[in-house]
Amino acid sequence: MHWIYLTLAILFEIAGTTSMKLSEGFTRLVPSILLVLFYLGSLAFLTLTLKKIDVSVAYAIWSGMGIVLIAIIGFFYFNEQFSFVKLFAILLIVIGVVTLNLTVQKEESPKEATYQSSNERINL
Repeated sequence: MHWIYLTLAILFEIAGTTSMKLSEGFTRLVPSILLVLFYLGSLAFLTLTLKKIDVSVAYAIWSGMGIVLIAIIGFFYFNEQFSFVKLFAILLIVIGVVTLNLTVQKEESPKEATYQSSNERINL
């Protein structure tokens, strides 16, 4: 369930950032209201996510995926310029998020070291 919360947090964050662009500096009422609502929703779901996922991993995924998806929206919807330097920088973010996630998964795998003392077995 925590991954669903994180996905919802990301989607709400993307909607909030898109609304931020559409609000034109808080000069348009509806996008300005949506901006606040979407960001509140995003933070609420991110908070629920943190009950089960480490903050370092959740925040990296939340912000990293937000950056990647907003860059795509900016390019296709807002006609923003896209260069190979931007693409490379976004690729580095994705690599960082994936690496962090894989590192945490490896750290969380059960470590079984067995020590024998007389007839007892102790698992760590």
